[in-house]
Amino acid sequence: MPKLAIAILLLVLVILASTLSYTGYLVVSVVAEHLGTGRLMAGFLLGVLFARVPWIAEQKLRTIGLLPQRARLPVMVALLAFCLLSYFFRGEFVPVLFLAFAATFLLTYRWMRKIVVDRVTSSLFKSSVGPGQSKSADDRVIDVEFREKKD
Repeated sequence: MPKLAIAILLLVLVILASTLSYTGYLVVSVVAEHLGTGRLMAGFLLGVLFARVPWIAEQKLRTIGLLPQRARLPVMVALLAFCLLSYFFRGEFVPVLFLAFAATFLLTYRWMRKIVVDRVTSSLFKSSVGPGQSKSADDRVIDVEFREKKD
């Protein structure tokens, strides 16, 4: 059973990688068309826009880029929406499906990652819930009883 689960997981990852690669090709094609340049130059411009470069400042390793961290996701979603509308108005619906899937994946990635990490950690590290304790209690809250000692 674990081999089947690993095979299915690898198949899903291959499908996801190929879908997102094709979506990148579609985005670069639309940007190249609207800028009036080749795909190589459009890909280079998008690469410069979204690149993150390691930087050491004050003895700490950080990454810097042209776009601030908070602006990357909205710019990516806006770019995908622009390309989606461009293909939609041309009447090409297969690229629209790929771009819609990529936008949906991009918007739900953080939520899906949190769910998967929580499920994996809960299966690997069993919680220390005793017979009298409820499983719905927050693990970060320490429940303590105090008793007074009579003199």
